[in-house]
Amino acid sequence: MIDKRSFDSLGHADHGWLNARHHFSFANYYDPARMGWGAIRVWNDDEIAPNSGFPPHPHKDMEIITYVRTGAITHQDSMGNTGKTGAGDVQVMSAGTGVRHAEYNLEGEKTTLFQIWIQPREAGGAPSWGAKPFPKGERSGRFVTLASGYAEDSEALPIRANARVLGATIKAGESVTHSVGDGRHAYLVPAVGRIEIDGKPFDARDGAALSGGQTVTITAIEDAEIVLVDSD
Repeated sequence: MIDKRSFDSLGHADHGWLNARHHFSFANYYDPARMGWGAIRVWNDDEIAPNSGFPPHPHKDMEIITYVRTGAITHQDSMGNTGKTGAGDVQVMSAGTGVRHAEYNLEGEKTTLFQIWIQPREAGGAPSWGAKPFPKGERSGRFVTLASGYAEDSEALPIRANARVLGATIKAGESVTHSVGDGRHAYLVPAVGRIEIDGKPFDARDGAALSGGQTVTITAIEDAEIVLVDSD
């Protein structure tokens, strides 16, 4: 019911400027048991060296969410969008029928982030991009919806998938709960801090695959920052 993916078991690629860990099969890392989780296809834990980054490259038919943990990332794309997303904030790109983008760390320090890919509910559509700050105080002790494919989440960044991206900060000793609906899939990673999920320990940057039809209690052993995706 709770499948732990410890950080040291993740796929690993060190390109010098990019030190990446892969929760799911990606690029040269292939594990048939980790091809995705529901509609969640990619969850990369990236460390990007100062004054470096991903040069322009194409995407199509994928919802791409970037959660910046430290530092900042500067986005440029073929639609003419540019923007900087800082620590704790989120950007989303719906690749749709096709888009080229670049993601650069133009800062004088290392940038760390989670990049999450979710399969869209249907192919096609005009590509789009957006970013939004989410002050951590607003998600203290509770989950806040950062990005969503559901109209009722009007304060969240829109994505074209039957999914929600949630964030929470939890003080040591505090707990939050999350219910995974029948037939759905959730994947949770503590960006910072040690936690327990129903008593099972997880270190920072470990992954937890949660099956549908269960409600879990997440308790912070240390002050923690959590990112969770709930998808079909």
